[in-house]
Order: sequence, then C-alpha cells, then structure tokens
Amino acid sequence: MLDAAESLLVEVGYGGITTRVLARAAGVNQGLVHYYFGTIDEVLVQVLERFTTRLIERQREMYEADMPFVEKWRTAMGYLDEDMASGYQKIWLELQALAWNRPEISARVARVDDEWRDVLNEAFGRAMREFGIDRRRYPTEAVVALVGTFNLGMIVERHVGCTRGHQALLRMIDRWLDELEAGREPAEGV
Repeated sequence: MLDAAESLLVEVGYGGITTRVLARAAGVNQGLVHYYFGTIDEVLVQVLERFTTRLIERQREMYEADMPFVEKWRTAMGYLDEDMASGYQKIWLELQALAWNRPEISARVARVDDEWRDVLNEAFGRAMREFGIDRRRYPTEAVVALVGTFNLGMIVERHVGCTRGHQALLRMIDRWLDELEAGREPAEGV
C-alpha cells in the first residue's frame, strides 16, 4: 500500500487519493487501508517518512565520505535532480501542503524536516570548522536554514518550470567553496 500511495502522490497528489483509489492501486480491499493505517493521512505521512529514511541514509554516507566539502556540496546539489526524478520532492511538497491545516500532520512533517537539518547541521558544522569560519558570526544552524530555504525555493520553482538564475547561484556557491577550500588553514579555537 505504501508503494501504491507513493506512486499516487507523485501522479495525482494528495487531493486525488481516496481510500478507494489507494485500495484499487494497491490491489487490496478498502477495509485493509483503514485496518493497517487508520486514515489516508497516516498512509501518506508514512510514505514521506519511509522515503526520507532512505534519502537521509544516502546523505549521511555522502557527507561522511573522505572527499573535500565542495565535492560533497556538488554531489548534494546533484541529488536535487535525482530526487525530482524519483518523485521525492513532489511527495515532500504534497505533504507540506497537506500539513498546513492539519496540526497532527504538521508535527510529523516538521520532524522529517528536523531529520534533514540534523544531517546538514553536522556536515556543515564540520566543514565550517575546517574552513575556519567564525560560527559565532555565522551560526551553523543559520547557514543550514539559509541553504534549506534556498533549496526549497529552487525545488518549488523547478516544479513549475522556473529555473532562471539557479545555475548561476550554484556556480557562485561553487566558486566560493573552491576559494574556501584553496585558502583553508587549520582552524584554531573556532
């Protein structure tokens, strides 16, 4: 049922998913949807949580790899394309929209967001220490929030066909990271 719900979220969005539609797509009796999940909302949230678990593991492995941070950054930005193709971004956006008016879903979607931020806070904190960036002036959590916000903006824009300025922004960040990498000295007391 989760696989069927995942496909439906990508194809028709949460507004097009009913118990009947999900049961038909999963090839099960409608009663089983409620028996195992209680509500359609629960099915959809579990789809997001399951998908996120896979991608967070991918992200953790990448950030733990022995390579320069700039290469990790480039890999992560490449994941944006992969995640769009896989449907994850649409599922994430669909659940965000569903959560706007449903506090019980909002809390779970926020936990998923916190999982992502935990991974990024750890990876960016390590990189910022290595680069000698003053984390009192540029708190890691603030940098992660900035990156998360611009990523979300790019994701939303890509889903409506707007990509103007995206590559220029990514090239600018790449150049900045290359400069940090080239001038990196061991950070002391940061």
